[in-house]
Amino acid sequence: MLTDNMKTRRSIRQYTDQDIPESLLNELLGIATRASNTGNMQLYSVVITRDQVNKNKMAPAHFNQKMVTTAPVVLTFCADVNRFVKWAQQRKAKAGFNNFQTFIAAMIDTIIFAQAFCTAAEEKGLGICYLGTATYNADKLIEALSLPKLVVPVTAVTMGWPAEEPAQPERLPLQAVIHNESYTDYSPASIDDLYKSKEELQANKQYVMENKKETLAQVFTDIRYTKENNEYFSEVYMRVLKEQGFIS
Repeated sequence: MLTDNMKTRRSIRQYTDQDIPESLLNELLGIATRASNTGNMQLYSVVITRDQVNKNKMAPAHFNQKMVTTAPVVLTFCADVNRFVKWAQQRKAKAGFNNFQTFIAAMIDTIIFAQAFCTAAEEKGLGICYLGTATYNADKLIEALSLPKLVVPVTAVTMGWPAEEPAQPERLPLQAVIHNESYTDYSPASIDDLYKSKEELQANKQYVMENKKETLAQVFTDIRYTKENNEYFSEVYMRVLKEQGFIS
């Protein structure tokens, strides 16, 4: 059952050599198009990459993560206003979609579409892994995938039949994300309580020690997601939005 699969799901980064039939891929994408979207405009597209040469070409944009070149399929999900604008022009309609608000709508549509696809794929026994690097190096992907104006990468997914069964990563307790009726801010005591089990995991303690840090939070802020990198990739993506026509 779907709920049971979601309870046990995990990201898969190692895949067998077994191919994914085009018919199955199209079935899953067709299912994903039934997901909710803004005004039924479907402001998204997906670029499917199977060819090894093209996967190798994309790999540097994804920091050469091994799964990009070893997965049978890499899917790049894009916020796409280009198609709708061209339809509007051909039907004597003037679309005012070259703005940040429309990008936000298209980005939300794209993420919903991507997640619906991934859920359907995992239900069929396939393994997937999201690639956050699609936004880090969006400019490189635009070039590699020949994306026109008003089309911007939002996320990418590697997919294949699982060749591993990694441990399921921890999650914060449910009460960490729930607020009833209005937002209740976190006290120092509640922060300690909510993050206690995460910080006490032996794997995370090892992670802290290996990185020569005092706390797990410092691993995230000083090593994995630094202020300098966040600011740099923010500048890259804002420049991409300007060049692709979403920001004047």
